Amino acid sequence: MEQLFAAIILLAASKALSYSCEAMQHTKSICRVLAFGILGGFAPVAFAASQLTLTAVNKLPLARASQTIELSAAQLAMLDAKELNAIHVADSAGKKLLAQAVDTDGDAYRKADIVIFQADFAANETKTFTLTVGPKQTFHRDQFKAFGRFNRERFDDFVWENDRIAHRTYGKGLEACAGEPLTSSTIDIWSKRTARMVVNDWYLADHYHADTGEGADFYSAGRSRGCGGSGLWAADQLWTSKNFVNSRVLANGPIRVMFELDYEAFGVNGLRVSEVKRITLDAGSQLDHFQSFYKSDQLGHLSAGIGLKKVVSEQIEANPERGWLLKWEKVEKNAGNQGLAIIIDPKTFERQTEDKLNHLLLAKVPDNNILSYWAGFCWDKAGQLTDAAAWKRYVDEFAQGVKSPIEVIVK
Repeated sequence: MEQLFAAIILLAASKALSYSCEAMQHTKSICRVLAFGILGGFAPVAFAASQLTLTAVNKLPLARASQTIELSAAQLAMLDAKELNAIHVADSAGKKLLAQAVDTDGDAYRKADIVIFQADFAANETKTFTLTVGPKQTFHRDQFKAFGRFNRERFDDFVWENDRIAHRTYGKGLEACAGEPLTSSTIDIWSKRTARMVVNDWYLADHYHADTGEGADFYSAGRSRGCGGSGLWAADQLWTSKNFVNSRVLANGPIRVMFELDYEAFGVNGLRVSEVKRITLDAGSQLDHFQSFYKSDQLGHLSAGIGLKKVVSEQIEANPERGWLLKWEKVEKNAGNQGLAIIIDPKTFERQTEDKLNHLLLAKVPDNNILSYWAGFCWDKAGQLTDAAAWKRYVDEFAQGVKSPIEVIVK
């Protein structure tokens, strides 16, 4: 009885002390107190913060729309959320923002590792946001601005999109297609002029090569690298994989689609090299983030070749200092104009070259054998970027943003 009475007194005192600490710290940090347990033990008791403040800084003299802010589990630990899909974000006016929990490593339990949300920034702007724990996030169809899926019924396509662009690439089933076989690890373009998610509907209607008001598949990537497909450069030629053989979706909206494609080992000047390609596309972006993970028993120095398909009457320009290669060209079927681009880390730039089918940027693969780059496109009929000058400005500013991400402080 005496132990129980002492425990009750201790619990009351601990609560009083925690409230006092929270008041002094404005509930923004963990207040830790030490207390005796019922059995006389001596152990720490931690009280989670009720909210955190995030400060985000745009250090560039450029306006930046749809910037994705990533928060790790470690940065959010003080909120003591059981799952990251219970994290909520509000802006400085108290408006709730769309937030997505993302599993970045594809573990067996699909446990989220980060939380992402988006915001627009004026030049050199600093913004603040409030992070809290609430009910599990649920989303409505009209909130989705990114989506992707494997499509077995179309000979193993993988197709993905955001509110600006759409792509597809080809699986092993297409290699054996009796009617129109194709062996290629190219990146195809689907041009869209609507913010809504369309790829499922286009496959369903099965006439996506005709524009009925939302766009279409006008592009013929074929055996080229298309819009940012890659390979390895050796003996003065590009060595490429065949079609992907397996796929995994790691994130599927509403803000980010992220997936991986497995490629069987392919020949590179006498070596056998396998590849896992991770592709990430966020809402509001004209460019995808590509990461290729290479493996071989004999890997040494590798050079990658990242390509854009050659076409007639194209305008092409490169800026090694910024790390980009871009072009402006006519869309097939007289469907307007489009811009394509590749961005790499300028530190990895080796040279610009070409082969029969592609304009290529050659980049040194880092010692960890992970190639990272950005590639994508715009369509003038979509209305956001309507001429070559606007496309060049977008790509150049995007490259600056890659080098100077939004700075984030959580406390």
